[in-house]
Amino acid sequence: MKKYRPYVKKYWYSFLLGPLFMVLEACGEFLLPYINADVINVGAASGDVSYILRRGALMFVIACLMMLAGVLGANFAIRGASRLAAGVRGDVFRKIQTFSFSNIDDFTTGSLITRITNDITQTLLRGMFRSPVMLIGALIFSFRLNPALARVILIVIPVLAAVIAGIIAVASPRYGKMQKQLDLLNIGIRETITNQRVIKSFVREEHEKEKFARLNEALVEKSTAALKMMLLMQPASAVAINVTTLAVVWLAGRQIMVGGMELGTLTAFITYLSQILMALNFLANIILQGARAAASDRRISEVLNAAVDLNDSAASQTGHTIASGSISFRNVSFRYFKNSREKVLDGVNLEIASGELVGIIGSTGSGKTTLISMIPRLYDVDEGAVLVDGVDVRELSLRHLRDSVSVVLQKNTLFSGTIAENLRWGRDDATDDALREAATVAQADDFVRAFPDGYETELGQGGVNLSGGQKQRLCIARALLKHPKILILDDSTSAVDTATDASIRRAFREKLPGVTKLIIAQRINSVIDADKIVVIDGGRIVGCGDHDTLMRDCQAYREIYWSQNDRKEAM
Repeated sequence: MKKYRPYVKKYWYSFLLGPLFMVLEACGEFLLPYINADVINVGAASGDVSYILRRGALMFVIACLMMLAGVLGANFAIRGASRLAAGVRGDVFRKIQTFSFSNIDDFTTGSLITRITNDITQTLLRGMFRSPVMLIGALIFSFRLNPALARVILIVIPVLAAVIAGIIAVASPRYGKMQKQLDLLNIGIRETITNQRVIKSFVREEHEKEKFARLNEALVEKSTAALKMMLLMQPASAVAINVTTLAVVWLAGRQIMVGGMELGTLTAFITYLSQILMALNFLANIILQGARAAASDRRISEVLNAAVDLNDSAASQTGHTIASGSISFRNVSFRYFKNSREKVLDGVNLEIASGELVGIIGSTGSGKTTLISMIPRLYDVDEGAVLVDGVDVRELSLRHLRDSVSVVLQKNTLFSGTIAENLRWGRDDATDDALREAATVAQADDFVRAFPDGYETELGQGGVNLSGGQKQRLCIARALLKHPKILILDDSTSAVDTATDASIRRAFREKLPGVTKLIIAQRINSVIDADKIVVIDGGRIVGCGDHDTLMRDCQAYREIYWSQNDRKEAM
């Protein structure tokens, strides 16, 4: 519960005044029946109208004060709960921003969305404070009215409490299962909505409807299994109330007949009895909701307490600024699944000089993307070391390292907003001239200026109103705005034509001579003029050199080249 303490402390007045006003409101609930008993026993029995009016006026004042206390209590409770939820939600979101790719893989995106939204619920301040006060106060006043009848209530309370405990014991674990199924539903919804174009192009709408129906039905089953236990609360409470009321009426009736009890006292006592049993029922519901909240709290704590495997704990040169951009891989090995014997990268050694243009090619799944992910520490090596400027990247602060490395990943991600706003992700304070300069190098300026609104053109979510090649070029321009020392393009020109691809590479040589440039490509022509071409196969480097050298010495490179070009020309 430590995660809630800062927000309770910050908004202490809400967490103090809310319960206080709720307690005051509850006090009125058990004062009114007591006063009403006097009205019946004294005023009505003797026909004293003035007494009835005086006591009635007192009851009216108490009712007004209760209303005021109820409104204030609810207001402070809502404020406190909302601030608490917002604070924890902010903490969870900030923690997620520190996650590495592997952390996100462990939780899954859909589960993280559920935890930051559905699992962070408002606390039940009103019921938590009001019900216990109602229960204790009604018990005290019922003993003041008639101790003999009040003992009947003490018999019923343990029985009802035992029934409630049994219901909670069964319902509690079901809430955890319900939340997990909600994760699966959110994952399915996210995938379906995000990939609408693919679904429609393959005419898979009916398949997706059936898949969603299965997930939805599974959630219904898990939710029903958990929530139907709450339905038992009402009949159990009703039985307890009715049986106890019958017992009280039977005993009180005998006392009234012999003159040992007045009618007003019986009326007040039955009211207190109802308040006690309803308070128990409400407390039971709070406990059941608390079981669900506890499951959600555990899921939130899992995120907040998750060990982030990429951090600055080993950074001994936090102030180091990357100057040259030289890169060195020294016997690097890596596994995505640490208990697996199969390595994604195995004993990689590679030297890249400052300012070089390096092409990286290889078959799908050979480890190309994994290799470049080691440089900005999107993942950390399992064995060996990656050095930038001769310094192990683990000894550099993540901020300094990633500020100096621009990565254009395979998936071209743009955000809702204008083209200019998307480009300024590279640098917030970039001028309009800087935007155009970066876009020119990325061969994007011409098509952007062709839009009626130019750089102020609004993009749909994910840049849906742009072609694949246009999105790739904007992502490259955004990366260039950082003025990086190392620029990494992960198959980021696959959607542009060969002429534009060549223009981008030419612009890199002319405009970015001091920047180390790494280009992963499927088309060999995209890297054929690189200073150095690295060929990866099965997580190992099987060839390294310029085009002519590799054509002479590397069989894997020759096969890739021949598969994409006429073999006779190659001969």
